[in-house]
Formats: sequence, C-alpha cells, structure tokens
Amino acid sequence: MRKLFRLTALILFTFCLSAQMSQAKEKPQPAQPSVELAILLDTSGSMSGLINQARTQLWKIVNELATAKQNGKIPVMKVALYEYGKSSLPASEGYLRQIVPLTENLDQISEELFALKTNGGEEYCGQVIQAATNGLQWSEDNDCLKMIFIAGNEGFSQGKVDYKVACPNAVQKGITVNTIFCGPEQTGIQTGWKEGALLADGSYLSINQGLEIVTPATPYDKKLNDLSRGINRTYLFYGSQEEQKKSTTSQSAADSLSQEAAPASGAERAAFKGSGRYRAKGDLIEALAGKKVKLQDLKEAELPAELKKLSPKEREVYISEKQKERKQIQLQIQELTKKRKQFIAAEMKKQKNQAQDNTFDAAVIRVIRSQAKKKNFQFESE
Repeated sequence: MRKLFRLTALILFTFCLSAQMSQAKEKPQPAQPSVELAILLDTSGSMSGLINQARTQLWKIVNELATAKQNGKIPVMKVALYEYGKSSLPASEGYLRQIVPLTENLDQISEELFALKTNGGEEYCGQVIQAATNGLQWSEDNDCLKMIFIAGNEGFSQGKVDYKVACPNAVQKGITVNTIFCGPEQTGIQTGWKEGALLADGSYLSINQGLEIVTPATPYDKKLNDLSRGINRTYLFYGSQEEQKKSTTSQSAADSLSQEAAPASGAERAAFKGSGRYRAKGDLIEALAGKKVKLQDLKEAELPAELKKLSPKEREVYISEKQKERKQIQLQIQELTKKRKQFIAAEMKKQKNQAQDNTFDAAVIRVIRSQAKKKNFQFESE
C-alpha cells in the first residue's frame, strides 16, 4: 500500500512539474515598451512665444526620447497634440481641440505645430486635461511611460471641470500630469499650476516663453540637412495615389518647416531620422518589417511607382537595396550628430548661458528623464 501511495505521489509530482515547465515555456514575452506623450498648448493671444519654442524644439525633445530603453528594449514612441484657450474654438467644447491623437507619425505633429495660430480666449486647464485623459487611446500597460504636459499662463482653476478632479483621474490611469507655467514661478504657484502637478504625481515648472532659443551653428548642420533630404529617397510609400502623395508631401513639408525655422531644428530632425526611431506613415519598408502587410497582397495600383515596372523578384531586391541605403545614411547621420553634440556642448560651456535652461524644451526634457527612471528607462548618456 505504501509503495502504491509513493508511486502515485511521484506521478503527481512529475505531472505538476511538467505542467509548470510547460507554462513557463508558453509564458508570453513582455510587450514592446512604449512612451506616450500628450502636449497641451495654450493658444490664446499671448502665447506665440510658447508655440514657437514648441515647434522649433520638437525634434530635440523626441531625440532625447530616442535614446531611451527599458530593460534593453527600444520603446514605441507616440505623441498627441491638443490646443486650448483660443476664442475661435467652440465654447461648447471648452475652447479646446484634439489636433492629433497619439501617433508615431511625428511629421504630422511638426506640421500641425507650425500651423497653429493664436488669439484670445478662455483657458480651461481642467477640461483639456480631462479631454486628453479620456479621449486618447492610452496603453493599459503599467510599465508604459504616460505623460501629459500642459503649458499656459492663466489661472489653472478656470472652467467647469475642476482640475482637482481631472488630475487625480489621470493618475488613476497611470498618467502623470506635468504643468508648465509661462511666467514667474511664484505666480504659477499662486494660480494653481503647482498644485495641479502635485495632484497628478507630476512636476511643476516655470519657463520664459518669450526667450529666443539660440543654438550655436555648427560645421555639421548643412551636411545633416542634406542627409535628411537624401534619406527620403529610401522611403517607398504605398497605398492609393492620394495616400502616397500625402505621405511624400508631409515628409518634405516637415523637412522644409524645420530647416526654415532654424538650422538647429533641421539638424535635430535629421538626427531623429538617423536614430532608427523615425516613422513615416505609409512607408512600405517599415510595413513589411513590422509584418503589417505582405508584398504579394498589394494591388498593382497600391505599389510605389518604382516597383510597378519590376518583376516580383526584382521588387524584393529593390526593397532590400533601399533598406541598405537607408542604414548607411543613418550611420552617417549618427556619426555627424555625435560630432555636432560635442561641438555644441563646448560652445555652450564657453557661453555659460543659464537662460537656455528656462525654455519649453529644457523643461520637458528634464521631466522626461526624471519620470522615465521611475519606469526603469535608461538613456544612452547615463
């Protein structure tokens, strides 16, 4: 009887161990980490300086994010854009507008920033925070870095939605709300901006929105801008003719806007293209790599013009060559970007200009680094 009991116990133990090992093997790999950032900008009449800082420094901000990794993995990067406080926006909706939902297409974000205009209005901070919290498709992954940045210069308590409710609601979804007051630090504290950040586990900062950001010109800017345009040749846009044209136009427009705004902005955009994190909507190479589409499933009309005249085998070869060309240009950009950063660091050290730390991009980058560490993100320069 004892032998039978022992034999039964051994069989049960072996079965349980086998089941545990099977479950361990079948355990899904962690999903790719993500960084999600919603930018809420006051576009009332007095905020043109803020808008200009945001549009010219977007690529600097995303370049900072481009160096981040979580547990050795490169995150998906998504940005959303809202405006609020402009009188031309519908009063029934709280004088706010979702311009772009969370997207990897940062060309679109850049275009929309340059298209923003300002005029007088009511600034309802609580309502736009609530709109971004509830109106965007945030990740449900607790390890995802989810941040709202709201910038403005009027009282934080205006409007029918109480920020003391909206901010804690954001935290419940794992979203931190960071407030940027455009004016004296003490004024922002007195008008509720700091309290709003504290209620949402975020950071409060004050900036000088009227400060013109001056980045030293470098010997590498022109070459980086040339490479930025050159790498565009490696993008093969697919879909309807209208979609292909829109993607091509969007990419070129973002290049032109950045370069015209400031040489440094164009160079920062080039750096992002070279990082490997840049995503252009409708690019066939990225779609194939991400298994979002199969080449043989595309209709002839949906193919890029370069591929239509080729045989199926020739198309594969052409795509492979474009991938290699893109990688080569990315490596060139990375090398020049490294030299450019070293040059700028040396020049800024000579100038010792502390005022440059009091701008929109500097504020956002400081907060991103601080909050990313809490989610186990590391940056290359650390």
